[in-house]
Order: sequence, then structure tokens, then C-alpha cells
Amino acid sequence: MIKQKITSNSLNNHLANIKPDKIDIFLLNNGTVRGALLHGTKMINQMRVNHNLGILETLALGQSYMGIGLMTSMIKGNDRISFAIECGGPIKGISVEAGADGRVRGYLFVNPIPLLKPLDSFDLSPFFGPGFLSVTKHLESSKQPFTGQVMLQHGRIAKDLANYFLESEQINTAFVLSVYFDKEGMAAGAGGMFLQALPGAEDSALEMLEESINNMPSLGKYFAGGGSSKHLISESFSNFQPNIIADKPVTFDCDCSKERFTSFIASMKNSDKEDILKNGPFPLVTTCHNCGTDYEFSKEELQAVFSN
Repeated sequence: MIKQKITSNSLNNHLANIKPDKIDIFLLNNGTVRGALLHGTKMINQMRVNHNLGILETLALGQSYMGIGLMTSMIKGNDRISFAIECGGPIKGISVEAGADGRVRGYLFVNPIPLLKPLDSFDLSPFFGPGFLSVTKHLESSKQPFTGQVMLQHGRIAKDLANYFLESEQINTAFVLSVYFDKEGMAAGAGGMFLQALPGAEDSALEMLEESINNMPSLGKYFAGGGSSKHLISESFSNFQPNIIADKPVTFDCDCSKERFTSFIASMKNSDKEDILKNGPFPLVTTCHNCGTDYEFSKEELQAVFSN
């Protein structure tokens, strides 16, 4: 992966003066509720520049990155987790994945997302339409990945992820996903929260926790102002014995490389190789959908690859 440079001096200064990206994992209410709080402002801005995204696209893919990042709190070791949305609306779909190490990548099916009129709110539901949400877990302990699928009910990523866990895994879950844009359209803050009931959780406690979530500040705006994850957890859930048990990094990263694309090109059919050498174009540009990285191959490089 090649990380593109963020060229805005004001954005770089802002990113240097806020808290680092990370995920704090915690327990509430005597260990009956598991939670994770993600600060991902730097991740979202690197994602934005690598994929060359506008505001709407940054919002949709950014919420997805934070959603899958939060879900890494449920896996460990070399486990991976992903989700995909396929829908009939202008957005068409989203695919994101992450490892237990907090490395997140993924892409929009359509970029830019077509607009029939100027964007007048940050409600994404009109851009989804009917569709499906699929979640796949690749666990080291399992020979085969597990995939669950539900229909989109809300067209809002946080609510549809919560609905997935309720319908597919029968677990009460809540997600909050927030990207805050300043007056210049800069993604000044990004944050997400995940709460999930564990065995022994009481309905009354879950209802009180839902009220606490509703009273929280906008996570994106909170982190844009330099807010602390640990302070937010302790303040927002002071009545539920918050216990932070771990923290982990979260970052936009991809394991693609020019070497991997070289192997792919080398495995092409001979007729396709001959057509490329005859008709080009040169340089041949290959793109990783997951991170937006372009890898270029000159005619001389291709001749060398094809001759091996």
C-alpha cells in the first residue's frame, strides 16, 4: 500500500494536535455489557485522501471503517472480520474488512456517489434503498468462515449493524458512528462506539445505557476538540462501573503490493498478455480497490514479467 500525502497544512496541524487514533475496550455494569470506543480521525482522513473522496463518500465509507474497526473488539490473534452492503440505491454498496490487529481497509462500490440534488443533510438512508448486509468472520479456530446476512432495515449503517446482531446472533447491540466536518468540509473528528449485552445483562440496565448514549456529545465533534477516550467513558458511564480492560491501535492499512499485482499479471492467459503488449495502454495501471493504491507497469516491465 502507498499512503498518499495529506497536503492541507491546516489539516496536518489539526491532526498533530488531537489525541491519537485507538480503540478502548471496556466492561460495564459488573461485566454484563461489553463496549468499545474508537477514535479514528487520522484513519478517516488517510482513507479519504487515498480513495479521493468527497464529503458524502467520506461519511459513508468512514462510518463503515469505524463500524468494522469496533467489531475487531470481538476477535483476536489472526482473526479477521468483514461486512458488505449491497443495495439498490445510488451508493450501490460498500465492502470493508479488518483484522484483530486494528488494520482496516475497504471501498465504495461507486465513487463518486451520484447526486440528483445538492446534499442537504447527513442522512445516508436515501442513498441505500433496499438491500442486504452480510457479516463474515474468518476465525483461526474455524476451518470455514461464518457469514450471516440480513436485509437492510434502516439505510443507516449504525442501526443496520445493530439490527444484524439482533436478528442474526440474537444479541442486543448498539452502534454510534460519527464523522464531524468543519465549515471547510474537513473531516475534523471521527469516532464510534459499540455496546453489546453479555450473559446476565438486565433489560432495565440496557435501557439506562441507551439513555446514557443518547446524552453523549457527538463523538466526531468531541474528538475534533481534542477529547479523551478514557474521560468520555468514565464520565458517560459513571453509574455503570466502567472498567477499561484493553486498548489497541486502529489504522487504515492494506497488505497489497506491486509484487502481488505482478503475480496476478503473470498468471493471465497468454492471449491477454499478447493483447496488452500489442495494444497497451502503457504504462499499465492496476488499482487496489481496498486502499486506492495505483501500481504502474511499463512495457519493459511487462515484457520481463511475461517472459518468466
